Amino acid sequence: MNALFRWYFRPALIVRILVCFVAGSVAGGVLWWVSEATGSDVARRLMPYVSPFGTVFVHMLKMIVVPVIFFSLVVGASSLALQRFGRVGVKTLGWYLLTSVLAGVIGVCLALAVNPGAGAELSRWQDMAKLMGDQGSEFTGKATTGGVLEQLLLTLFRNPFEALAEGNFLPIIVFSILFGLALRACVEAGGGDERVARLERLADLLRACQDVMFKIVDWVLEYSPIGVLALSVMNFGLNGPKIVGPYVSVTLGVVLGILGMVFVVYPVLLWAVTRQNPFRVLQRMKEAMLMAFITRSSAATLPVTLKTAEEELRIRNELASFSLPLGATINMDGVCVHLPMFAVLAANMFGVHLTMASLVILVLTTVLSSIGAGGVPGGSLMLLYVILQPMGLSGEQVAVVVALALGINPILDMFETMNNVTGDLVCTYAVAHKEGLLAPSIRGSIGGQGYILRSGRHRV
Repeated sequence: MNALFRWYFRPALIVRILVCFVAGSVAGGVLWWVSEATGSDVARRLMPYVSPFGTVFVHMLKMIVVPVIFFSLVVGASSLALQRFGRVGVKTLGWYLLTSVLAGVIGVCLALAVNPGAGAELSRWQDMAKLMGDQGSEFTGKATTGGVLEQLLLTLFRNPFEALAEGNFLPIIVFSILFGLALRACVEAGGGDERVARLERLADLLRACQDVMFKIVDWVLEYSPIGVLALSVMNFGLNGPKIVGPYVSVTLGVVLGILGMVFVVYPVLLWAVTRQNPFRVLQRMKEAMLMAFITRSSAATLPVTLKTAEEELRIRNELASFSLPLGATINMDGVCVHLPMFAVLAANMFGVHLTMASLVILVLTTVLSSIGAGGVPGGSLMLLYVILQPMGLSGEQVAVVVALALGINPILDMFETMNNVTGDLVCTYAVAHKEGLLAPSIRGSIGGQGYILRSGRHRV
């Protein structure tokens, strides 16, 4: 048994994850091919024995994500002086808003260029939707029916304990930041040595809780290769390449837009802010990007994102623990690329004429609604109701589009979530560089010949 554990833990974690992803993808593809060739549905019969290992992994990530968000945001908000917090907070929010708008514009432009669904008959699309069953209608009850801004404001302020229990991230974000800011304000206000000492002990306790949560994160990550193996077998075994066929134009459009964000837009912005080689910076983010691609959840990936920011990018904890949990909830650049593609698809399906004014509204609605996407797998599907209803589509028509989106969503979700997490890290690194919140050993050196690790070793 000891030999087995040594064999498992000997390779680096990223190597284990990659190997398990490739092995799971191949195994799932073989299962799908056998099921298609024999008509025996072997893959579906085997899934009950495989899926629990992947489901447990996702549940483990979700188990830790809420306390990680809470303690990280409280510690981050209470660590910065109030004057500096205001400046850093404005820059972080401004960056997130800028990249979301850019992603929305890119998504709309690509959707118009690809023009998915043009020339197709509605009856054909409806027949394909029926193959998805009634899954599309399940999102109707979860969709936002009021105005986007109204619903967003009402969601921000809720009972914090109810939000913690339900994993409702926006109220958790708001309450955690307010709690941390109040703690910092009380410390700065003074009021006697005993009172300040009591508040500082509370701050130390919260930091200790954060340390404990990160230890749990380490344990969960050691299980991640097994979870990745099971999830890969499930995704490719049940779906296979056939789910890409009917939506090849949508798939290519979304993937092209996301790759453009990750390898063109973000590098240009990074270079403009830091004057460093942006691809060296992106290379240090690979572990978080891969985990986001596999789990399809920026919220579930948050522990890995925080670890990458502090250990690989050397971003100080007081910024990382504020910016990244915030970004995991409100910065959904992948969603902003993804949703316009289905909006144009719906317009072609149901004969809706898109004017310049409607395209501007589409971008604004997409950006606003993406703030509430929640960072969970498939969270963007219910947002289709938000962006399609202003186009004049009925609930039944939107349900057809949602049902069609369900078929390809697992693949698009992988790229979309990877985009979201990359955007969070890029924003946090850029703000850290401008505000001097990078560790001295790395600040200004990623774009150069190498960097200095905490142990003092030089690595090129």
